[in-house]
Amino acid sequence: MTMDADLQDSPEEIHPMITTLKEKNLDILSGWKKKRYDSIFFKNIPSKLFNWAARRVSGIKLHDFNCGIKAYKKEVIKTIEVYGEMHRYIPVIAAHQGFDKIEEQIVQHQARQHGKTKFGADRFVKGFLDLITLWFLNGFGKRPMHFFGFWGTLMLFTGFCFTIYLGIDKLYLHTQARLITQRPEFYIALTTMILGTQLFIAGFLGEILVRYKKDIKRYIISKSIKSKA
Repeated sequence: MTMDADLQDSPEEIHPMITTLKEKNLDILSGWKKKRYDSIFFKNIPSKLFNWAARRVSGIKLHDFNCGIKAYKKEVIKTIEVYGEMHRYIPVIAAHQGFDKIEEQIVQHQARQHGKTKFGADRFVKGFLDLITLWFLNGFGKRPMHFFGFWGTLMLFTGFCFTIYLGIDKLYLHTQARLITQRPEFYIALTTMILGTQLFIAGFLGEILVRYKKDIKRYIISKSIKSKA
């Protein structure tokens, strides 16, 4: 179980949530603060917008991703890796690891009696940036060349088209008396071809890192099996 330390979550919710988790054989049971006692404009509306975006990107139908009180299977906690401020996206990270039995349960939310909220504009922006990061990693983390290769191909194709146009125009059409290096098309071609090459290199490096990580994981598993044998 996890829950916030500011006492806005009720500890009495722990037992019913664990019971539901076991009865339905879920991987994660997330709390849903359906009735909130926070500021409407500074907390509720941004929270609704944030949760809507998270549902659209992840496909997980939760109303309150950032609810602190959640129940998990032990295997989920031992498998997922959470860093930075990614705790708000634990259901998304878990689903990406194959733990997709995720539901929510309405929990009580109590008005804050002590301290002050840490939610602000900076955390709102960071939350959306983390969401974009997860979208990219979930979509292309295991095949980075699909992303970088696509944009690299597009850039290189654009650069080659401008290069061919400049060559034909210079050799046969003679519509411009200026030097090629004085024309904006030359710099567009140069820039797009450099960017395309860099994107391809980034894709190759990404593929190497992914394969290296898989090799390390296989080595650790095989070493663990041998030590047990």
